[in-house]
Amino acid sequence: MQKHIIVVGSGFGGLSAAIRLAAMGHRVEIYEKADKPGGKAYVIERDGFRFDAGPTVITAPFMFDDIWQAAGKRREDYFELRPCTPYYRLFTHEGRHFSYSGNVEQLESEIQRFSPRDVEGYRRFIAETKPIFETGFPMTDKPFLKMTDMLKVAPDLIKLKAYISTYSFVSQFLKDDYIRRFFSFHPLFIGGNPFDASSIYAMVHYLEREWGVHYAVGGTGAIIAAMAKLFTDIGGILHLNTPVKEIMVEGRKVTGVRLENGEVRRADIVVSNADVAYTYHYLINPMHRRHYTDRKLQRTKYSMSLFVLYIGTNRRYNDGRLIRHNIIFGERYKGLLNDIFYKQKLAKDFSLYLYMPSVEDRSFAPEGCESFYVLSPVPNLGAGIDWTKQAKPYRDAIIEFLEDRYMPDLSKHIVVEKHVDPMHFARKQNAYMGASFASQPLLTQSAWFRPHNQSEEFSNLYFVGAGTHPGAGVPGVLGSAVIAQNLIGPA
Repeated sequence: MQKHIIVVGSGFGGLSAAIRLAAMGHRVEIYEKADKPGGKAYVIERDGFRFDAGPTVITAPFMFDDIWQAAGKRREDYFELRPCTPYYRLFTHEGRHFSYSGNVEQLESEIQRFSPRDVEGYRRFIAETKPIFETGFPMTDKPFLKMTDMLKVAPDLIKLKAYISTYSFVSQFLKDDYIRRFFSFHPLFIGGNPFDASSIYAMVHYLEREWGVHYAVGGTGAIIAAMAKLFTDIGGILHLNTPVKEIMVEGRKVTGVRLENGEVRRADIVVSNADVAYTYHYLINPMHRRHYTDRKLQRTKYSMSLFVLYIGTNRRYNDGRLIRHNIIFGERYKGLLNDIFYKQKLAKDFSLYLYMPSVEDRSFAPEGCESFYVLSPVPNLGAGIDWTKQAKPYRDAIIEFLEDRYMPDLSKHIVVEKHVDPMHFARKQNAYMGASFASQPLLTQSAWFRPHNQSEEFSNLYFVGAGTHPGAGVPGVLGSAVIAQNLIGPA
C-alpha cells in the first residue's frame, strides 16, 4: 500500500532515502530548512567563487549508481565522477609529502622512501585488512534493531580484534611514526579518534583500494543537484525554506510534522535526516520519549567539531605541490587528539585538511584565481570555548601557517573569505553540541549500540544520516538509506 512519507532534511541520507522510497511507489515529500538542498553538503557561492561545504571524498561510487538504477535512470546522465590520482597528498609537519594512491607499486615506493622497513609491514597490514573489509562492509546496509543482531556478528568482531583501536591495529604492522599516521587517520573523516575508534575502520584503506577515491565534476554540489533533480523527476516534492518545528506524536506513533510557520503536515511515516540527538531533543516533546531522554542524549560521547575557512584568492597556487586533497599533519598526533577529544581545549597547534578543487576544476573560481577551504578538527561545544573571541586568533594562526609554508603572500591575495565554527554546526545545521559527525564511532556506540534506523520510540519514525547505523561518511550515510528503504518496504 502506498504510504505518504515525509523526509526531514535533504542531505545525502535524506535525498537517497527519498529517491529510493519514491521509486518504490510511495508519495514522498522532503522538507528542508535551507534555501537549497544538501544539508552539510551545502554549496557556498560568493563573487564568482564556489565552495563545497560538505564531504569531498567520494568512495564506493557504485552506491550512487545503485540509487539511479533503483529509480530506473542512469547516473551518468546526471553527473560525472572521475578518479583522483593520487587520492591524497599527506604532509609531515616538516613539509615532506607522501603521495597516497591506489597504485600498489607507487604506494610501496612512497613507503620505501619514508621507511624501508615498513614495506613488508604494509603488505601484512593490507592482508589483515581484507577480512575486516569483507566482514565489515556488508554490515553497512544491514539494520541492527535487536540485540540478537549484534550477537550474530560478535564472534566475527572478536576474531577481527574490533575491540582494539585503529591506531593500535595499524601499529602492529607499521613502525615509522608518520607511516602509522598515514594509515590510521581515516576515523577522523567520520568524527572519530584513531586512538579510540574500532580497528574495524582500518578497512577504509582497503575500501579505497577496492573502488578508488573519486570526485564529481563540478564538485560535491553537482551530486546534490543531480540527486534533487532525480527526486523531482520521479515525482518527489522538495520543499525548500521550510523548517520543521516539531515531529507530532499520538500514542507510540508519529503522525506528521508541524512547520515553523505553524502549518501541520500529516504523514504515515516520517524519515529524519536531521541529527538524531537534535531530532529527539528539539523536535519531539520530552513527554513522548521513554528511551532517548535528555539525560541519555547528554551522556552520549559526541564527535569533535570543525573550524573551516573558505578562501578565494586573486592569484593561483598551482605549482604542483598542492593537489585536490591535502592533509597536513601537525608535529603532535596523539597529544593533539587528546586535547580535542579528552581535554577539550583549543590547542595552539593543529592538523589541517586542505581541499583545493580549483587546481584542476576551473569552474570553482574566476580566471586567475583559486578557491579552497582549510579545515581543522576542534572540540565540540561541550568544551565551552567562546568562539566569538577565539575564531579570529585561530583563523590568523592558520593563515600565517599556510602563508609561511605552502601559500606565499596568502594574506595579501584573499578576496573572499568565510569561516564556520562549532556554533555554525549547532545553529545552522542542527548538530547537537556542534558535533559535526554526530556521536563518535566507538565500538560501544556502533551497530546495535548506535541509534537505530527504525526508532526505538516510535515504530513509524526512521533515521538516515550520520547519527544512525552505520555512521558518518558518504558510504555509511548512503547505506542508512538502503536500510530505511528495506525496513519500510514497497508501496
